[in-house]
Amino acid sequence: MPRTRKTLSILVAATLTVTACGRSGTAGTPATATTVGTGPATGTVTLWAQGAEAEKLPAILAEFEAANPDVTVTVTPVPWDAAHSKYQTAIAGGTTPDIGQLGTTWMSEFTAAGALAAVPADLGAGPFHPGAVASTRFDGGTYAVPWYVDTPVLYYRTDLAARAGFRQPPATWDDFKNLAKAMQTRAGAEYGVALAPRDFQGFLPFAWSNGATLTTPDARTWTLDSPAMIEAARYYQSFFTEGIADRTPSTDPGAYQAAFTDGSVPMFIGGPFEVAALADLGGPGFAAKYATATLPRARSATSFVGGSHLVVFEKSANAAAAWRLIRFLSLPQTQVAWYKATGDLPSAQAAWDDPALAGDPKLAVFGRQLQDVDSPPSTAEWTRLQDAGNAQMERLTVSGEDPARAMATLQATAAGIGTGAR
Repeated sequence: MPRTRKTLSILVAATLTVTACGRSGTAGTPATATTVGTGPATGTVTLWAQGAEAEKLPAILAEFEAANPDVTVTVTPVPWDAAHSKYQTAIAGGTTPDIGQLGTTWMSEFTAAGALAAVPADLGAGPFHPGAVASTRFDGGTYAVPWYVDTPVLYYRTDLAARAGFRQPPATWDDFKNLAKAMQTRAGAEYGVALAPRDFQGFLPFAWSNGATLTTPDARTWTLDSPAMIEAARYYQSFFTEGIADRTPSTDPGAYQAAFTDGSVPMFIGGPFEVAALADLGGPGFAAKYATATLPRARSATSFVGGSHLVVFEKSANAAAAWRLIRFLSLPQTQVAWYKATGDLPSAQAAWDDPALAGDPKLAVFGRQLQDVDSPPSTAEWTRLQDAGNAQMERLTVSGEDPARAMATLQATAAGIGTGAR
């Protein structure tokens, strides 16, 4: 997903409108999974990748091609803002690559269209973070392998927190709000925290942490107006109504990072790519002025899990070699090398034991947060629901609409959309 919040902020612009493409069985019915096997990869493998991933992949793939001299991997860069429509067009025209990089929130619609091949049985879920695995599944089958993961954590200025009288990161919702207020009254911050006023996805960690769910357990009914959801919405809204968060923050690239480094907004919730961005912006010594922490707790401290998955398309001309390549990219040692090249966090749990990650206190927090994450339901209807949620969040945070009314309106819209469950 895009680098602005990396894999967590993608807004899918349209619902896939193509027919099922060649899967044995109907769309949503798992095809019989084969095995990757142990033989060498041969032939040509075409791979589409977005953003910095496409730039960095050739260097990583050199090792795979050296170990498999009869294979050639062709990487095609695809801009993030054009990727969704490009995959749509390729699926409709039967011109998909062998391997694609899909954002986690795209999975359900592409799988429902019958475009993705089932993951072989020996590329199981065991090595990967469970939260990342959840979004690879659809209607009883598994159609992707987690490549890298992304989850938001709290960034806070430790120097300004100390000035405000806080020596530890906020553990609870009360702590979080008290620290944000104190940053304003005692440490001179203009706002205590940067929160997105129009972002339903950004609100979801607060809802999940308060015990709210998006659907009933059978995934047939949306549950967006539950008492837990309304309570979380009221808490989130209070930061805006009390002037702790800006109702109209700048949307210029890097604006919230600049506000963090100059101390005017000394807390935000963001992904791992922020570490490198803040090092560039803050300059030498700035890393000592802030820390990361897992999200503050209500009933839990649940964050959003995003990232990118690797898929093999049903129309792949060389699926055997494609799966072998994905297996190589999933190895812990490959994922550590990939992290060092890109900053993308490993989906393979064993990779987190490497000193490059375990030895960095700021990054180790992401590993702990990944033990408590959630994701939207795997349904093609999620895109429309998210758009409706964004509209209600604006009414809630900017216009000050009553949270119960806002969530009731969202629930009514969601009921008309449906969940897509059969």
